[in-house]
This record gives sequence, C-alpha cells and structure tokens, in this order.
Amino acid sequence: MEFTPEESIRYSRHFVLPGFGTAGQEGLKAGRVLVVGAGGLGAPVLYYLAAAGVGKIGIVDADTINLSNLQRQILYSTRDVGKGKASTAAGRLRNLNPDIYVESIAVRIDAGNAIEIIKDYDIIVDATDNFPTRYLLNDAAVLTGKTLVYGSIFRYEGHVAVFNHRGGPSYRDLYPVPPAPGSVPDCEEGGVLGVLAGIIGCYQANEVIKLLSGKSSLSGKLLIFDSQTFETTIINVPDRNAKAGIKNLIDYDEFCGLQKHNTNRAMKEVTVQELKKLMDEKADFQLIDVREPHEADICQIGGELIPQAQIPSSVDKISRDKQVIIHCRSGARSGNMVKWLEANHGFTNLYNLKGGILAWADQIDPEMEKY
Repeated sequence: MEFTPEESIRYSRHFVLPGFGTAGQEGLKAGRVLVVGAGGLGAPVLYYLAAAGVGKIGIVDADTINLSNLQRQILYSTRDVGKGKASTAAGRLRNLNPDIYVESIAVRIDAGNAIEIIKDYDIIVDATDNFPTRYLLNDAAVLTGKTLVYGSIFRYEGHVAVFNHRGGPSYRDLYPVPPAPGSVPDCEEGGVLGVLAGIIGCYQANEVIKLLSGKSSLSGKLLIFDSQTFETTIINVPDRNAKAGIKNLIDYDEFCGLQKHNTNRAMKEVTVQELKKLMDEKADFQLIDVREPHEADICQIGGELIPQAQIPSSVDKISRDKQVIIHCRSGARSGNMVKWLEANHGFTNLYNLKGGILAWADQIDPEMEKY
C-alpha cells in the first residue's frame, strides 16, 4: 500500500514508532470503522481515528447539538448549536484529514436498519448512552461477525471492552439482562465529569488502533477506570456463549423493559393550567417530581421528589386510587415513567405534566428560575 508525500509527513511519527511502522499505518489506512454516537465518547474517538489515518469512518447520530453538550463533546463549538451532530462532525474530520473518507449517517439506528448500516464496516464503536442501542449493536455485530468496541461513562467512572472479536465474548456475556428501566440515570440526570468522556473515548480509539494494526486488545476483558482515584481495574469477561442465542434482531425497547405504550390509547397528560387549577382548588391528587435533587434545588412546584432512578424501587409510594401527576423538567422523563409504570405495573391513573417545569415557568410563573 502506497502513501502520498503528504501522508508520509502526516503519519511520520507512526512510521518511526517501534512495533508500528509502515505495516501498522497500512492497517489503519485499510480500516473501516463505524462510530455509533457522536457525543461525549464519540467525539474523541472520531477525532483521534481521523487524525491517525483510519481510511473510512462512518458516523451514526440523528441528534442535534445543544449547549449542554459542549462541556464534553469536543468536536463542536458554540456556533454549532442547533446543527446536526453527524454532518458537523464529518465536516470537522474532513478538515482535519482530507485523505480519509468520512460518511455521515444522520439516522437513528434500530433493528430495521442496523444490519444494512454496519455491513460495510469492520469494527463498530459503541459510543451510545442507552441500553437498547447497546444490545442492538452487540447483536448486530454478532450476526454480521463484526468486532464491537464498547465504552460507557457514568458520573466519575468509565468502562471499556472489546466484544465479539474472533469469536470472543459478547456484551451479553457481561450483561445477560438489562437493568430495570430508570434504575441507571443518563448523564442528564446523573451528571458526568466532562473530561471522563475524553479519557474513555481515547481508550476506545486506542483499542480500535490496536485492532487495525494487529496488536492485542481488550477482547475478553473489561477495563474500569475511576477518575476520582485514578485507579484502573481490568476484569475477565467469561464467555457464556451468549452469542449462540442471538438469531435475529428484536424489539430492544421491549427487551429493556421500555414496552411500547398502547397505541390505541394516548398517554394521559395535563397542562400546566390544569395543574394550577387543581392546586388552587386543593384537589386530592398526588404530584410526583422525577427530577434529581439538584434540579429541585433550582426550582420546584411542590410534590414528592422521587428521582427517576428510584421509581422502580418506589412503586409502592405511588397512589392507585387517585389522580397522580408526574413531572420533570420538560416532560420527557416523566412521560417515560408514566409509560413504564403503566406497562409494567398496571397503573391506570397516571398523568404526565405536559411541558414540565419549563412550561410552568413560561405560562404560569415567568419569574421562576429556568435551567
């Protein structure tokens, strides 16, 4: 494989690196890597793979950039807020390294399109933040024989592993069943140290580079990094042959306990005006706030604070014999909790507060502090 004069200069530090050299760089140039998620983990993964000279990089992300992303998603700047992540990231990578091919795929990957999306890539990088997509990527990688480089972060801790490499253990060998819905908060609810995303993303990029250049990897192992103590632990992942049970892609929302709500009956909601009227009339109803305590410290409208992660263990605190209104910041988390409680515990008296605290501040109390 030949390199242009520009590539010879660009990758000169790799060429002189003992144990890497021309052969290692050829492996990168021939590599085809799909990164699913262009957020906190995906941003550093993408940047370093492009800089290293991976020949073809695919970016899957249907989201747009918002201001809260910039604490950790280093591919973007303030002027990018509102733009699509996949296309913006692709533009950054092409500017960084015009000698590579970058594909922008601005769709939500699911069971219907996953096989088609990943078929032309050798390595799949899981830089996502939710369990349904993690199981989806694992199963799709198993069915297509692709190696999966996994990463996850939560608050101050990060995990990295390589799954399904040359028949090695898969994600399902480590996590045979998903956690209960709501038991693991996402970074919006639980928070995350911004630099941790960079550290774990770099670990993932390192694993990809090792795989493409023929070096040993974390296959069959899970690396756990604690950013507070700076301790790294590596544990073995037992091969339980979970891959043998993967025959086809399934409904991963349902598998993870996020059963689809009955499409014949819309989720019940109340507006902030209706809630205000109930309060003024001193009606007998239960109001539950599923935000985090630090959010409630900023602003609140009353009610019992039961953070989303505590809902599965607090079902007995939710009334079944009167109207229950559940709210959060925007109505998204509370809506998910209404659906989950109805699907898994048979509640019929739950209502989501449409628009959440933000709608209350806009329409009822304009002096309330927003966040």
